[in-house]
Amino acid sequence: MSDSIFRRATLAAALLGTAGAARAQVQERVYPPAAPTAQDTAANDAQLRDKQQFANPSVLGMGPSKGLIVRYERMPRFGVSSSAQVQGLNDFSTEATKNARLSIKGYIPAWNRPHLKVIVGLSYEREEFQFAQLPTTYELYDNIENKGLKSTAAQVAVIRPVDDVHWYLARVKGELSGDYTSNELTKSDYSRFSAEAIYGWKRSPNFSWGVGFQYGYTFGRLSLYPAVVYNRTFNNRWGVEALAPARITLRYNVNPSSILYAGYTVDGYNYIVHLSRAPLARKNADGSPDLSKAVLSTLELRETEVKFRLRWERELLSFLWLGAEGGYRYNYAFDAFDRTNADREKIIDSQLNGAPYASLELFITPPRKLLEKAGVRR
Repeated sequence: MSDSIFRRATLAAALLGTAGAARAQVQERVYPPAAPTAQDTAANDAQLRDKQQFANPSVLGMGPSKGLIVRYERMPRFGVSSSAQVQGLNDFSTEATKNARLSIKGYIPAWNRPHLKVIVGLSYEREEFQFAQLPTTYELYDNIENKGLKSTAAQVAVIRPVDDVHWYLARVKGELSGDYTSNELTKSDYSRFSAEAIYGWKRSPNFSWGVGFQYGYTFGRLSLYPAVVYNRTFNNRWGVEALAPARITLRYNVNPSSILYAGYTVDGYNYIVHLSRAPLARKNADGSPDLSKAVLSTLELRETEVKFRLRWERELLSFLWLGAEGGYRYNYAFDAFDRTNADREKIIDSQLNGAPYASLELFITPPRKLLEKAGVRR
């Protein structure tokens, strides 16, 4: 989860509504006041208000909630090499002249109560490659050359504060991922599913942690692995935000309108690629066609990378922030697997050379005045 669902969860708290919250004194974001009961509203008596407080994964000092995000990322020229893992294919090396990603994401609080928050997210991401020599004469590269590798997803996240210490978080996500177009899209080919569940403890407004699991494609292939949440603010400047092992980030709060981050993330992408431009036939050791295998019409491309990054977030307007990020991308895997035959063998083992990268991001947040009315302080 490159944009942490835990930070996005505070969007729901930021939009707590109305008369009761507007009358309350400003509270720390981590403990939004409970919604007033009908009796409280009718009586307008502060002594009757429900004093219960509810924990959540956020801590003081974390960046603003993100409602709408537009991000563009680009890498310069870098080397690419592939080695065949089955008979009848060749090894190949070239250079990628372009690797770019565009992502648009939005998050809406669908249900917003102190003891239960439901957040719905929609996203669209597109990745493109271009190579030095065209055509490359290599089936994998020719089939992804300047073709949009897309991911269209919807997700639902549920945050369930139990009391002022304990909280639960669960998320499910469904997506369509690959080189699909509207004319050839089939749900069975491109559908993907991921989920996570965390149980946590809020030890103080500055310290929250939890344990659980993630089930998804962070490491390229569908897998289940443990997850540890660790959000902690040490003082007015320094803090750490982690969802290990996928992400660990050190935070430095320059001022209320500027935040610096440093750390790493592990990102996984999984695409279905149809070999429409250059079908690939399995062969025997002597070069004759392997009649026991069908001609490959589809590959599963598994991409895993580690990014060592520096990031700066800056408030431009009360509702608009800029994010600028740069660092170094280390590619762990860029492998193609057989999706036509039942054996699901690895067909091609590729390596993208390490390269610097840079990205720009604009995101919309709840305005400061709205947060203050809701009893929330950034």
